[in-house]
Amino acid sequence: MSAFEVLNWWSLNNTESFIAEVYYSENIGRVIRDIGNNVNARRDINNNDETSIERNVNIIPYSIYFFRDLEQPSTGQTMQQTLQSVYDLYLTNGLELETMSLRKKNVTKGSCIMIFRTLFLFLVFMVTNSIALADQQTYIVHIDKTKIKASIDSQDSSKPWFESIIDFISEASTQEEGEEEILAPQLLYAYETSMFGFAAYLSKKHLKYLNQVEGFLSAIPDELSSLHTTYTPHFLGLRSGRTPWTASNLATDVIIGVLDSGIWPEHTSFQDSGLSPVPSHWKGVCEEGTKFSSSNCNKKLIGARAYFKGYEKYFGKRINETVDYLSPRDSQGHGTHTASTAAGNVVKNANLFGQARGTATGMRYTSRIAAYKVCWSSGCTNSDVLAAMDQAVSDGVDVLSLSLGTIPKPFYSDSIAIASFGATKKGVLVACSAGNSGPFPSTVGNGAPWIMTVAASSTDRTFPTKVKLGNGQIFKGSSLYQGKKTNQLPLVYGKSAGTTKEAQYCIGGSLDPKLVHGKIVACERGINGRTEKGEEVKVAGGAGMILLNNEYQGEELFADPHILSATSLGASASNIVRSYSQSLKKPTASISFMGTRFGDPAPVMAAFSSRGPSLVGLDVIKPDVTAPGVNILAAWPSKISPSFLTSDKRKVLFNILSGTSMSCPHVSGIAALLKSLHKGWSPAAIKSALMTTAYTLNNKGDPISDMASNKSLLATPFVFGSGHVNPISASDPGLVYDISTKDYFNYFCSINFTSSQIALLSRSKFVCSKKAALQAGDLNYPSFAVLFGRSAFNASVTYRRVVTNVGKSQSSYAVKVEQPNGVSVTVEPMKLKFEKLSQKLSYNVTFLTIGGAKVAGTSSFGSLVWVSDRYKVRSPIAVTWQ
Repeated sequence: MSAFEVLNWWSLNNTESFIAEVYYSENIGRVIRDIGNNVNARRDINNNDETSIERNVNIIPYSIYFFRDLEQPSTGQTMQQTLQSVYDLYLTNGLELETMSLRKKNVTKGSCIMIFRTLFLFLVFMVTNSIALADQQTYIVHIDKTKIKASIDSQDSSKPWFESIIDFISEASTQEEGEEEILAPQLLYAYETSMFGFAAYLSKKHLKYLNQVEGFLSAIPDELSSLHTTYTPHFLGLRSGRTPWTASNLATDVIIGVLDSGIWPEHTSFQDSGLSPVPSHWKGVCEEGTKFSSSNCNKKLIGARAYFKGYEKYFGKRINETVDYLSPRDSQGHGTHTASTAAGNVVKNANLFGQARGTATGMRYTSRIAAYKVCWSSGCTNSDVLAAMDQAVSDGVDVLSLSLGTIPKPFYSDSIAIASFGATKKGVLVACSAGNSGPFPSTVGNGAPWIMTVAASSTDRTFPTKVKLGNGQIFKGSSLYQGKKTNQLPLVYGKSAGTTKEAQYCIGGSLDPKLVHGKIVACERGINGRTEKGEEVKVAGGAGMILLNNEYQGEELFADPHILSATSLGASASNIVRSYSQSLKKPTASISFMGTRFGDPAPVMAAFSSRGPSLVGLDVIKPDVTAPGVNILAAWPSKISPSFLTSDKRKVLFNILSGTSMSCPHVSGIAALLKSLHKGWSPAAIKSALMTTAYTLNNKGDPISDMASNKSLLATPFVFGSGHVNPISASDPGLVYDISTKDYFNYFCSINFTSSQIALLSRSKFVCSKKAALQAGDLNYPSFAVLFGRSAFNASVTYRRVVTNVGKSQSSYAVKVEQPNGVSVTVEPMKLKFEKLSQKLSYNVTFLTIGGAKVAGTSSFGSLVWVSDRYKVRSPIAVTWQ
């Protein structure tokens, strides 16, 4: 059997008994994706644990996938041939066959993470180096602005620079003798604001001549990114009339650009009553399209655009207007939800089926919204995302919110990182979701230092259920179903629910009506959507469903709007249910529903939230902060069912979703609050304020814990960054760590970027100093990531930081250090005395290893806090032994 048999694996009991099915994938660059970042909420963690390829085992149940594309690839290659080419490249790069094998095999838990990281790094390598299966595809082309402008000017060309380049490569490629005719290059977008270059549909021959263009830097193949509240303002401490929710601050015009799946403009969250005229610095438009006209915009939704050229080229077909709108109108719900979370109006009596009832409001509810639709039914192409970012900055947005992303890659080949850097240079703060690939380490995305990277955690609001087994054991679950409690009914699971092994996942057609009729069915999460499982149970005649978590999903409880009596259970309770259902001849269970409750320990980190350390930036702690992202209620299109099931005809105005997609717009809205409160602050200063004032204790005064563990293990800075955002404290942080453009350039030099790689990001000439001793750890970041060799003894490193006084004009700070295990931390000076506002003072921190050799890959954590009579300015410390 080939090492790459055509498989779509899923595991049973997470350890063995794999099942194979044949599928195809159009492009190896699309063979992998991150489930929680999917634009289509039917396929993300908002009601889905979609088909996973749990290759070799139980390495990572829901992060690496084969698409379920049943069509033959346009290249003529079968999935088998495609995988074989991956396998060949894998061997040529010296990686072990065992790691990539897709054969049935069990792997010990101790080796799971190492195998995953090796596989993940390899897949990053493959996507970055773009294994193109077709001769022509979309490329994002980066150009040195200074060189190309000089070249065009010297030719006295009246054409735009990008047209001159396209014409050159078109003419050169058609003049080769003896060559068959090829398609002409097709320009999709020109980028001139947040980056400099263009997106075009090019062949390999076109690339050859593109390399001859003076000023050409790189051509990166287009890639598919995926999309990664009534109560959260209260949980965050926001109160009307108190900073930053004062009338004067809320009256200031701030524009939030939301790049997502579009918007439902008629929703009450986007009405404009009471708002002043559109800000004078706004230069955007309201594009017309399918069921969307210019009249859909108002003083709240001041602009809307749709970007689809890259998407259509990527998939080789037009967007199907029977399932999506070729306009800014939202057909997924995701964009409407995120936009209202960031800046939705105050809406009283918002609820979902009577649950979570209260007043819904965005974090900065008077902000204007500019909606840029870049995500469609199968994802979001980077060429479209870049075009939208470029346009948004030109339009005049103040904050950009992106609840989407791809796998981590070097910053100079990460399109979102490149465009975000350009936006940051122009004063626009960019907030991005960290991704939903937790609980596995080194899965955090959008990790560039200039991006605000947001993790997800819970609030103390829950939607509890009670599951009672026939032996008297009772467990707490979660659900949005609001029917009557069930009677004590027979409980079936796996073989007792169907004759095939798929029955324990409640996949379509796997349940036997004779076995499940009138009974409660226990279903494993994974493969199909959570509400889809309930639909299968209902179709088969079942009376209820219990969703079972595995060890990786931990104690994470999603509240879903099921169409029958159903609930989720955490991993520890799920293990007991499995054992109970299989050990008795007549097991029984009942489910009761307890409505909305408050007061649980919170925040708790979501198991799905992607974690550090970053694969591509070990010198910076990522994510930066965490924010509410579990069971978040926000605006919803009236024509989309809350469960995403076509059979579900219920219509709602608000829906409850989970994901870092939900936490990101919380931070975007809070950043907008700070932007209006402190108009002269840079994006880095706003980031610093949010990070140094974040808290690490929950509402009970205990350290923040992690849902990924059924033992309530404590979360670390690689899970929550600096901690949970605190908008009240962030409004007046005392000190900030600011970062200039030159600081970033020096950072690029310190991590050995080439001049071309720096030019990709800088869009200007910058020569690294040969005299300066640059360290990546000297970037003026509000946290400390320290790296040592595992056998380093008495090794030391010293980093410099500069803080700016934005608190009291005359103030003194003393340092307080919590030392990480195995490291001694020394700060010089130990006191800082400021005489005026905006004064800058520097300090040095020396980290010295103590004790014996450490285990490679392990980390320890601490903190450095500057304390005055009014402020505490905290920076986390993460020390990793390599």
